[in-house]
Amino acid sequence: MDTQFAKNRYHGAPRAADFTIDQAWDTYSAAEHDRWDRLFRRQKEVTKGRACAAALEAMEALELSPSGIPHMGRLSDRLEKITGWRVVPVAELVPDEIFFDHLANRRFPAGAFIRPEEEFDYLQEPDIFHDIFGHVPMLANPVFADFMEAYGKGGQRAMKLGQLHNLARLYWYTVEFGLIQETDGLRIYGAGILSSPQETVFALEDESPNRIGFELKRLMRTDYIIDDFQQTYFVIPSFEALLETCYQDFGDVYGEVKGLPDYAAHEIAPGDEVITRGTLDYFRKGGRKGL
Repeated sequence: MDTQFAKNRYHGAPRAADFTIDQAWDTYSAAEHDRWDRLFRRQKEVTKGRACAAALEAMEALELSPSGIPHMGRLSDRLEKITGWRVVPVAELVPDEIFFDHLANRRFPAGAFIRPEEEFDYLQEPDIFHDIFGHVPMLANPVFADFMEAYGKGGQRAMKLGQLHNLARLYWYTVEFGLIQETDGLRIYGAGILSSPQETVFALEDESPNRIGFELKRLMRTDYIIDDFQQTYFVIPSFEALLETCYQDFGDVYGEVKGLPDYAAHEIAPGDEVITRGTLDYFRKGGRKGL
């Protein structure tokens, strides 16, 4: 985190009780606006034929373009008319209870800083490009927007039950790194993939990772990788099916998985719907460390 703070000019900025800050849009430099434009053009090209239809359609509806870093207030005005969500600027990752409160009230906290030039290709912390290009388009899909609100409310309950680690895996393997089965094949909806040119290709086309049908309890028992491509991607059949998972009593689900052993991120489990059994070659070669 210290590295991020050193490069993030919003660190130390005045913040409200809900950790929101003033985006101070007029203080972005010409170089920062140009960086957004280059990131946007590259990723828009890479996601053609790979991003899910909902994400591509939403980018047009929200008027996302390579015309400088978006003003979150104006972007929110467009988004709110579609699904009632707003995007609120924050300096960095916010505490869990604050994050869940924002989601439960249809507010998405987005990092206001943009990555430095030296981290143009890969940034571990979420910046404004990751949050707006990756997350915001999906919030314009009414079903996914409902899922995100339900997730926020579920997070508040999970904290009280001491099961946040299980629920966090749901977010990771769907909101950040989820795939969906569409008529023309697998497509991407997870923000961590949508905002990464390398993982956009890897998640769909590389032979290394497993691709497994979504099953809630199995997913909640699965570890994940934070600083590299995923070893396993879970595939949902539809956003309606994903939303339906949040309309059940998670207390019962937590009760069923509590005390059971976790699955390693690369592991195929009994009963899995295996769409693609990965070779795991990328990881055997050391992943990013082996590049």
